[in-house]
Amino acid sequence: MILAKKIRLYPTEEQKQKMWQSVGTARYIYNWTLSKQEENYKNGGKFIVDNILRKEITKLKQDELSWLKEVSNNVAKQAVKDCCKAYKNFFNGFSNKPKFKSRKKSKPSFYNDPFKLKAKEKLVLIEKIGWIKTKEQIPIGVKYTNPRVSYDNKYWYLSVGIEIEQPNIQLTNESLGIDVGVKYLAVCSNGDVFKNINKTKEVRRLKKSLKRKQKQISKKYELNKKGKEYVKTKNIIKLEKEIKLIHRRLSNIRNNYIHQVTNKIVKTKPSKIVMEDLNIKGMMKNKHLSKAIAEQCLYDFKTKMKYKCEFYNIKFVEADRFYPSSKLCSRCGSIKKDLKLKDRMYKCSCGLNINRDYNASINLSRYELTI
Repeated sequence: MILAKKIRLYPTEEQKQKMWQSVGTARYIYNWTLSKQEENYKNGGKFIVDNILRKEITKLKQDELSWLKEVSNNVAKQAVKDCCKAYKNFFNGFSNKPKFKSRKKSKPSFYNDPFKLKAKEKLVLIEKIGWIKTKEQIPIGVKYTNPRVSYDNKYWYLSVGIEIEQPNIQLTNESLGIDVGVKYLAVCSNGDVFKNINKTKEVRRLKKSLKRKQKQISKKYELNKKGKEYVKTKNIIKLEKEIKLIHRRLSNIRNNYIHQVTNKIVKTKPSKIVMEDLNIKGMMKNKHLSKAIAEQCLYDFKTKMKYKCEFYNIKFVEADRFYPSSKLCSRCGSIKKDLKLKDRMYKCSCGLNINRDYNASINLSRYELTI
């Protein structure tokens, strides 16, 4: 099985400059490809295959885009492939329409050829950049998959897929149901309850600090406005960096917590894990809950749970979207149609009085037996 490894890089100032050049090239070529595809579609043409676009870039390199020679050829090649894949997925109904990448909002990253990626003791060779120091040793003598160099507003990282052997673990006969939500991240049928990380003291403090800095920067923009244009001062640039770092810290806390929770669940060694197929896109339309749902990272939780189940040979089942796990009584099997979102306790005519999330998790654990 292929698992991704993320390693911090320690580039020199000269190497950082070259890396930013590669990031800019990847973004420019992605936008160039997208504009070509959209222009072709408006004129009634069919989808342009990435090979044709790559040949056109090779010709442009000799004249208009001669600066592309300064970075690796694979950076531009992969940017074309990524854009064409995103455009094709949109037409096949798998994803939303691809957008143009902006310097401010897009994640700075670029591709490196896996065959040209070399590793030594705490060193890695990036194409046309050179040997860069790493925080930890990259496995040597293994096949690398899809290496990407990225920047997270503070540090540079190398993410690479490495093939490793799956562990042979003796599983129990337990079927584990997991009910995810806003009040708690996850409630399991074995009684485990995982809190909402966004309600902790540290996250609340960071969110308060973020809100304060956003107000400060908004006032500074208004004070330095010249006509219709906003002028960026050194203080504004400084505040923008601080805001980016707070966003980074919040993202890392949530990501780390999801990894901890999914690891703890998987290490109980159930033979099967059942989760709901939530309509997150629809849930986000609720203006009162959208922010809380976004902060819980429910889709990320499901993605991590899926690949960890695959790694440990645990069967992962997604319950049908319309399966009434919350409304179904886990004792007698009757459905309570008048159950509202504000009702946190499930009370049934058979005498059952139980937490609604725990009741839903028990029903999910029996999912394949009840359908």
